Amino acid sequence: MAIVLTSLTGLALAAWLYLLVLHGGFWRADQRLAPSPPQPADWPPVIALVPARNEAAVVGEAFAGLLAQDYPGSFSAVLVDDHSTDGTGDVARKAAEAADTPAEILTAQSLAPGWTGKLWALQQGLSHAAARSDDRGYWWLTDADIAHPPDTLRRLVAVAEAEKRDLVSLMVRLDSTGSWPALLIPAFVFFFQKLYPFAWVNRPDRPTAAAAGGCVLVRRDTLERAGGLNRIRDALIDDCSLARIVQDARSPGSQGLWLGLAEGSRSIRAYASLGEIWNMVARTAYTQLHHSPWLLAGTLLGMTLLYLAPPVGAVLGVITQAWVAAGLGLAAWAAMSIAFLPTLRLYRRPWALAPLLPLAGLLYSLMTVSSALRHWRGRGGQWKGRAQAGGAAAG
Repeated sequence: MAIVLTSLTGLALAAWLYLLVLHGGFWRADQRLAPSPPQPADWPPVIALVPARNEAAVVGEAFAGLLAQDYPGSFSAVLVDDHSTDGTGDVARKAAEAADTPAEILTAQSLAPGWTGKLWALQQGLSHAAARSDDRGYWWLTDADIAHPPDTLRRLVAVAEAEKRDLVSLMVRLDSTGSWPALLIPAFVFFFQKLYPFAWVNRPDRPTAAAAGGCVLVRRDTLERAGGLNRIRDALIDDCSLARIVQDARSPGSQGLWLGLAEGSRSIRAYASLGEIWNMVARTAYTQLHHSPWLLAGTLLGMTLLYLAPPVGAVLGVITQAWVAAGLGLAAWAAMSIAFLPTLRLYRRPWALAPLLPLAGLLYSLMTVSSALRHWRGRGGQWKGRAQAGGAAAG
């Protein structure tokens, strides 16, 4: 048993040393918008597109903040009400009436075959807005539950123009109020950074492509050259799918993608319980694995090695007096805790949560299994009354 424990904890420590030193510095959580990026001489026009389905509780604050941007150039917004039953459209109209920014509220047509609900709503907003404007400038894709500070758009465009980026995206701050969210929401952001190291996304010489769907600024001509949203119409993980096609259609001389962590833009959707976070993750986790049982098995083995082997090996090593295994397990546990600290600091959560990352890893592993079970039962992609993934690949 000592040999097995020593081997597992040794592998775990080696893996964490690799992640800390050679995996794009993902754990530093240091990719942020510059506070005062160079300002362009000519501010390009921007149209914001907002899909909304049953968001009456949050859309008023979110849409009002969107329309209050201090953007120096031409700016307007289109919100597409996707068959809401709670008065979302009415709340959005009131926010639009109180704002100076031009805004339109559209009612979505029936969901077209082969499209996910969010992308179908975005496509209708895009088609409507494109018919009333030229093809210059940017689309700003944002969600109906995101509150943006007034300088958000100005800073996004300034970075895109100064650095010649085709897509600029922010992972907005998610609500982490409460016991479970305090642990699981920062862990979710940590895992996303590990899967797509932001520094690698931001390097034009690397193939890593990712975006965060709550806030995406994309050049209109690049998206058109990429084939538009029709190219990703069935994608549940639409943000990263969009990033991939934009990266493949980069403009000449473009620096590609930029992805960072938001400090001001935040989600006003509260995750009050473990069940709500569970559903958020289980909706798309198996899609991320391309609905492959083999990738599922590999992911679970990897999560076990990275997150469970260190604490289990440390405890069993002490109990069985396998001191080498115990020491290696403690070292790996300490390494992952150190790696988690910058993300906890970003979310203003106590450092004492860092050693609980193995618990978060276990729960996210179970959520991934739950996602696979839902897919196999034909309930994949369940979101606001729609099961969009069914039993076939959606991404």
